[in-house]
Amino acid sequence: MWDHLKEKMGMLLKFCTVGVGNTLIDFIVFFVLTGLHVHYLWAQGCSYLAGMINSYVWNRNWTFKAEEKANIQELLRFLTINLAAYATTLLLLSLFKQKFEWPLAVSKIFATLCGMAITFMGSRLWVFKSGLSKGQS
Repeated sequence: MWDHLKEKMGMLLKFCTVGVGNTLIDFIVFFVLTGLHVHYLWAQGCSYLAGMINSYVWNRNWTFKAEEKANIQELLRFLTINLAAYATTLLLLSLFKQKFEWPLAVSKIFATLCGMAITFMGSRLWVFKSGLSKGQS
């Protein structure tokens, strides 16, 4: 039982570590682009894509240690979860910035946290589920 819990906690720690890297990439690209006067919604699309690519590579190979060769079904599941998270962050970023008139940085942080929750649950329960059923961490 303790080994199983230790394994799952290790996976969560790895996912969070990858998430920090994704978030750093996302924020750097976002604020560089908005600093160059790219509209914040376009900047969000570019920055999210950069973080998403990083996420797939690291989570597939390190967090979930997928042994099987990448396949189209896995990639489509990953894209589906990330598109859902992206749509959510885009909607929330716009809502927080325009409707609630929050500062851009605060809006970005809260929208990102919501997106992270979606990607974790989706990755854990659906995208990389085959690796989990084999007891991988």
